[in-house]
Amino acid sequence: MTTTAKLTLLIALVGFSALVQAESARPPNIVILFADDLGYADLGSYGNPYIRTPTLDTLAREGQRWTDFYVGSPVCSPSRGALLTGQISVRSGLYGRKLHVMHPGDSHGIPEQTVTLAEALKSAGYRTGMFGKWHLGDAPENYPTRNGFDYWYGVPYSNDMDFVGGMDVDEVMQLLASGQRAKLAALWGKVLKLFENPKSEYWNIPLYRSEMIDGEYQDELVERPIDQPTFTRRITEEAQRFIHENHEQPFFLYLPYSMPHLPVFASDAFAGKSLRGPYGDSVEEIDWSVGRIRKTLESLGIADNTLVFFSSDNGPWQEASTFGAGSAGVLRGNKGTVWEGGVRVPGIFWWPEHVEPGVVSDIGTTLDVFATVLHLAGVPTPPDADGVDLTETLLDGASGPRSEMPYYHKGQLKAYRKGRYKIVFFGGDRTETELPKPLLYDLHQDIAERRDISETRPDILEDLVKAVENHREQVTIADPIFDRRLNRLSATGQGTGS
Repeated sequence: MTTTAKLTLLIALVGFSALVQAESARPPNIVILFADDLGYADLGSYGNPYIRTPTLDTLAREGQRWTDFYVGSPVCSPSRGALLTGQISVRSGLYGRKLHVMHPGDSHGIPEQTVTLAEALKSAGYRTGMFGKWHLGDAPENYPTRNGFDYWYGVPYSNDMDFVGGMDVDEVMQLLASGQRAKLAALWGKVLKLFENPKSEYWNIPLYRSEMIDGEYQDELVERPIDQPTFTRRITEEAQRFIHENHEQPFFLYLPYSMPHLPVFASDAFAGKSLRGPYGDSVEEIDWSVGRIRKTLESLGIADNTLVFFSSDNGPWQEASTFGAGSAGVLRGNKGTVWEGGVRVPGIFWWPEHVEPGVVSDIGTTLDVFATVLHLAGVPTPPDADGVDLTETLLDGASGPRSEMPYYHKGQLKAYRKGRYKIVFFGGDRTETELPKPLLYDLHQDIAERRDISETRPDILEDLVKAVENHREQVTIADPIFDRRLNRLSATGQGTGS
């Protein structure tokens, strides 16, 4: 889609949504709460015995708790891109084959022609605010405020980036381009050591405030390095203020936490309080934050007209720290893999008097959040979106409309699910090795993916192979946006030592 086509689509969305809103009641407010590296089993409602999450457990009990809910990628940037664009990463280009996420100093972001959730809702008259971690481009022209958000208060990338005392990002990129893995491993070892007793000053993370005032973007550097222990509290307070200021019109609040991504931090009120240690402290503070958002909605009398969705961007980062990271429970794998532990995450929907309470074991994904929210807002879903509308399941308790799920990572389709069965094309602990023949799992009987049944159920295997072929025929693969920086270094010889 060209930029002109995008503008045409947005104009069409405005006209359509205005017609829908004229014939119906005010559309619901939308609140998306997105944790970072939270594992499938890190909430009480998902089986954790040591991390206290009473607010989220209550939302899960009063709303819908999805057991088979997925993200679009097992790593951060492409996962967030999938949530905000409704597209699988290889369609949007928000992925990398060499660089798996975006890095400080990248000059690229969400493609200009791609319609974001914030842009679509803004076209329908919503006020849009974001509070927290972006990780989809840190150049001003790629800030959230250039992608449909009226206001942003947060950090541009992960809290372990901009490591102080080591190489800068350009030097790291040059090592990557030249394949000097021994030096990279040594540098990474130093970073991991800092996770054991982290301090904010170890990472030069900037905190920004960005908004449009009188037709011009105003971007303010609030603090650098950010005081990480107070960040969850501060974005919560900013989000509460946004709700208070905008509750008389429809609003979209996106609150992507930087926790519990390593290094984990919590404020004094939560530090040292969880049985699960520092990691649990940070999760329990997120639960407090969710509670503050809920109380704000209730105090203003708008909870019954607000859909709240909570999830995580991918599975736990156990590779970095087996002690300090989260848990995927019985699921195999973790962040960075297409085993269930890397891509299956908590999925909680809450909307008093609207969402049918219960446990849903049908397949759902953050791609579907895009399509569902637009439907509820009275905005047609762009034709290049990959999600399906979950409204009937949420509001009426109907069976989920999604029967299949592709698992992409690094630009490759590494696994695929249809119904209860999952075919895996890449194996090993990090699903990096292409297998001579695919594996097959019955997730209803073997959620831990331990028993390959490809030999005993060749009929099922054949059916999934056909489903994969059909899926591939419907997807146009875009060039990987995240690799552009590394490709430029390689093309100019800067990564070869010349």
